[in-house]
Amino acid sequence: MSAIRLLVLGAVRQHGRAHGYQVRNDLEFWGAHEWSNAKPGSIYHALKQMAKQGLLHAHEIAPSTAGGPPRTEYEITAAGNDAYFALLREALVSYDQKMDVKSAAIGFVVDLPRQEATALLKERIRRIEEWRAAVTEHYVPEGGPEPLGHIGEIMNLWVYTADAEAEWTRGLIGRIEGGSYTFAGEGDPFVGILAEDQENPYATGENHPGDAR
Repeated sequence: MSAIRLLVLGAVRQHGRAHGYQVRNDLEFWGAHEWSNAKPGSIYHALKQMAKQGLLHAHEIAPSTAGGPPRTEYEITAAGNDAYFALLREALVSYDQKMDVKSAAIGFVVDLPRQEATALLKERIRRIEEWRAAVTEHYVPEGGPEPLGHIGEIMNLWVYTADAEAEWTRGLIGRIEGGSYTFAGEGDPFVGILAEDQENPYATGENHPGDAR
């Protein structure tokens, strides 16, 4: 799965309509340029590609009175909304996703109803436990990695990572079931996007030709 598609669709969806620089600014505000491939070129390419695929609708906006080229604003389509939720649900249950996909999924988890979010996270734990059981058919962590030579450290890393992720996910489920956060249908959501004139303290300041479009 591509994290950039989930991130861009989610950012546009939160705005309603947004031009490319707004999307880039939000992703930098979330730190996505540090933990994913959400670099300017990737963001603008994703916007154009998903517009071609019918997931986004591109609106050309007239240039301002100050001059400059016209900007394109993007709005998520019905197909794009379906694709967004499909990506989000898959990222939440697939424990073996890369860190950027996992991070994007947690960042948008509140777009789902609370009960569905917890059900998906419980399925994630089930898959972790199923995978762990398959690994430990050949490797018993209680016995330590040494009997398999230094290669045993690879399985040791896998098991420790799976256990840590399962423990963290159980904690998240507990917080959600305990009433933390505002989920879909429960009221005003947490505002995680920037207003157009709001300064971004985490902006990279890197210029890109797409910023003007």
